[in-house]
Amino acid sequence: MNFRGASRANASSGMGVADHSKNTFMELQRKKVHRYVIFKIDEKKKEVVVEKTGEPAESYEDFTASLPDNDCRYAVYDFDFVTSENCQKSKIFFIACLPFRVEHGIPMSIQYDDELIWSPSTSRIRARMLYATSKERIRRELDGIHYEVQATDPTEMDLEVIRDRAN
Repeated sequence: MNFRGASRANASSGMGVADHSKNTFMELQRKKVHRYVIFKIDEKKKEVVVEKTGEPAESYEDFTASLPDNDCRYAVYDFDFVTSENCQKSKIFFIACLPFRVEHGIPMSIQYDDELIWSPSTSRIRARMLYATSKERIRRELDGIHYEVQATDPTEMDLEVIRDRAN
């Protein structure tokens, strides 16, 4: 048997995840050296790579401003908050583009509970499908995610949505 290219992604498993992407996530999770990490799919390399990281002092607004208006991305955001018992907590949110359904010829997003999805309605259908087929693979590789919340426009991932999910 020939196993050459066995680590390559295929349509059923989605894109591979670069080691640098996994290591950057672990830096966010364990060392708190990043507030957020934005990932994109590199179609030539057939893997998910780091596009941008945010410094620990950056705000949620800095994070949302870093997301492209017209394209899909995956991201993780480390949200710090204080509970009603006055305890400092941190929860990691995963943001991803998911599949969409088509109703009357119009692409529609699928709504899932507890998921933060960045899939602007203006993004290319090919990009949305590519991100959709790769979502589970990257999600499995990034162990330690607390929540996923869906958003296809900025109002669906408002800071209040994040606060509500974290509490």
